[in-house]
Amino acid sequence: MQQRILLITGWGGGTKLLNPLEQALQQQGHQVELINIFNALDEQIVQQQVELAKQFDVIVGWSLGGQLAALLVDQIEQQYTQQKVLITLASNPRFVAHDSWQTAMDQLTFQQFQQSFEQDAIATLKKFGYMVCQGVKSTKADFITLQSLIQPQQIQLLKQGLNLLEKLNVADILKKYPGNQYHLLAQQDALVSCKVTENLQNFNAKFLEADLMAGSHGFPIFNVEETTDKICQYLKKIKQTT
Repeated sequence: MQQRILLITGWGGGTKLLNPLEQALQQQGHQVELINIFNALDEQIVQQQVELAKQFDVIVGWSLGGQLAALLVDQIEQQYTQQKVLITLASNPRFVAHDSWQTAMDQLTFQQFQQSFEQDAIATLKKFGYMVCQGVKSTKADFITLQSLIQPQQIQLLKQGLNLLEKLNVADILKKYPGNQYHLLAQQDALVSCKVTENLQNFNAKFLEADLMAGSHGFPIFNVEETTDKICQYLKKIKQTT
């Protein structure tokens, strides 16, 4: 069953990182459009993205893109009472730890990362890229692949993205969302703990599924075939139940 899929990339690297996933989903017969992160703290920009996203059946996001996807499905549901399928990949509802959400990067580590970015954006992006690849035997080879795919990003967009990573918390959206939602996380992820899977399952949202696969934070880039299989299996399953 062909689906229209909107795919949102993560922070720091541009859309090219998810080109292989986009192509793999297209080969399975789906229509896919790939977009970059956007400033979700600007209401006008969010509304533009809502108007785009409501033309799709499925909203998929990697890392920060997963949080943005959650915001979009929530807005579409509120404004148009349409329930899109939400799929997140290696995405934490809250990226930086807070009293209400402890399974995340601690605040001090994130603040140090922000300061480092202010001082030397290029070196910090490289360090972040390595963290995306960490946790698996192929880390070094994956990092070389990642470097070849990364596109230069506007500093302003990157700063906005860091601000979003610090402030966004989509946990309440996921708890209350009445549509289908599927959250895929990786066992060796160095940026988003696989324990987030348990947190998500504890939400008891009616149509929420959380799943684990082997891989690093960059599994949508480096484990394209398995990621595509998981997404397609999920979409087939929910189609059969509706």
